[in-house]
Amino acid sequence: MTDKEWQDTKMATLYELRLIFANGEKSEYTKEEIVELLDKIAMAKDQQ
Repeated sequence: MTDKEWQDTKMATLYELRLIFANGEKSEYTKEEIVELLDKIAMAKDQQ
């Protein structure tokens, strides 16, 4: 993976997190909830 591809992937993941939080029903998340969301994203990326 090139540096450009790595940067694009990182930014896409951050944007995905932003959308999850912005469109979520909650305005505050616990650390456990954030970790769970990160785990779900990581597992989904592994399956692609």
